[in-house]
Amino acid sequence: MEAYKTQNRFLNSEIHQVSKIWRKVAEKEKALLMKCAYLQARNCQVESKYLAGLRRLQEAAGTETHMFSDLLRQLIQEALQWEATEGSADPVGLNPISEYDDYGFLTVPDYEVEDLKLLAKIQALEVRSHHLLALEAKERPPRERWTAIGELTPSAELKHMLRAGVPREHRPRVWKQLIHRRVQHLRTPGYYQELLGRGQACEHPAARQIELDLNRTFPNNKHFTCPTSRFPSQLRRVLLAFSWQNPAIGYCQGLNRLAAIALLVLEDEESAFWCLVAIVETILPADYYSKTLTASQVDQRVLQDLLSEKMPRLVAHLGQHHVDLSLITFNWFLVVFADSLISDILLRVWDAFLYEGTKVVFRYALAIFKYNEEAILRLQDGLEIYQYLRFFTKTICDSRKLMNIAFNDMNPFPMRQLQQRRAAHRERLEAELRELERLKAEYMERRASLGRRVPENCASEEDGEGEA
Repeated sequence: MEAYKTQNRFLNSEIHQVSKIWRKVAEKEKALLMKCAYLQARNCQVESKYLAGLRRLQEAAGTETHMFSDLLRQLIQEALQWEATEGSADPVGLNPISEYDDYGFLTVPDYEVEDLKLLAKIQALEVRSHHLLALEAKERPPRERWTAIGELTPSAELKHMLRAGVPREHRPRVWKQLIHRRVQHLRTPGYYQELLGRGQACEHPAARQIELDLNRTFPNNKHFTCPTSRFPSQLRRVLLAFSWQNPAIGYCQGLNRLAAIALLVLEDEESAFWCLVAIVETILPADYYSKTLTASQVDQRVLQDLLSEKMPRLVAHLGQHHVDLSLITFNWFLVVFADSLISDILLRVWDAFLYEGTKVVFRYALAIFKYNEEAILRLQDGLEIYQYLRFFTKTICDSRKLMNIAFNDMNPFPMRQLQQRRAAHRERLEAELRELERLKAEYMERRASLGRRVPENCASEEDGEGEA
């Protein structure tokens, strides 16, 4: 027995020593992987800066010598062709970037214009570097906190967690709870199926427009472009059900993208329908999608006020070059950035938006301009500014930086002030619309009056019938 006890103590001691060695090796391996990720990210950033430099030279190449242009063209061609060579290989599997992201969106934009191919490569490198740096930032405690949360209870802590973003594995559950809080007074068992039944019995007037927009929904997402995918048919049913649910709106372009985002995240047709109802009927103002888009126009004017207050230099610069920002930002508000931001950042915006409401859209709209303010100020031509504004939101890859600008740098941001500005602009806009209606009525009355008094020497079309 003593011999067995001695042997047992010895084996336990050996196991303890081996465990210590294993832990040290594991920690060392983790540290090396983090260092490797950091070095790869830095390499991506250096390559991105090199390509950005080439692109700026490309823009200025028209004024340079032919020899310089040829050299620049060769360097750009080599940069675009160079992909996974030995210098960029990922032997330890750190690089999480693939052709499509977790929600089916193209990771690298597919620009049709040849001049933007270089920009697409730059964006791919930026996305890759931020993913690699995020490996170190992915802490276990936030994920464990989301796992531990059952029923969501409104609180300052919940708001902070939602602003930081919900982990992908928890997002469907969290969104469903946030949506339920907004539509529980409308939701009854079997209601969605009842709406679908109406569509089978009678075709809705909006059905044709919905069918046209199905093929235009997220052409850069494999779930909506694959012929065998279930998503297009699910999206059709969700939109038709909503058109029966809300006859005042029926269907409006933009609703397809809101419903599509809901489908991609929730992966449940009925939940996506209620998400669309929550956004249109409880979060956004009542006439956001009306024929006149009154509330949408009001919010554009409010945004202009806030930009003038938060970024006066930028507003003055855009005014100097006669740039109308609403041509860019109107769609941001209408589809809650669905066409504008890369999916990782877009869904973080929606995490906060579904809980806090439209204030989040204003915050992020301002943050996007602040994020790119210096780049816009360097542009000295109106057309060049418009061209930049067409794609600049897709160049934003640092979600932490954007979130910090939106929720810290943009403060103070009282909801009461936002509501007051909305009310003031609505009053002015409605007065303008009434004036337009009055002018239209006068014009129609004048035309009708002229039509009744046709001069005798003016023949009508009927007078000429039968003549050679």
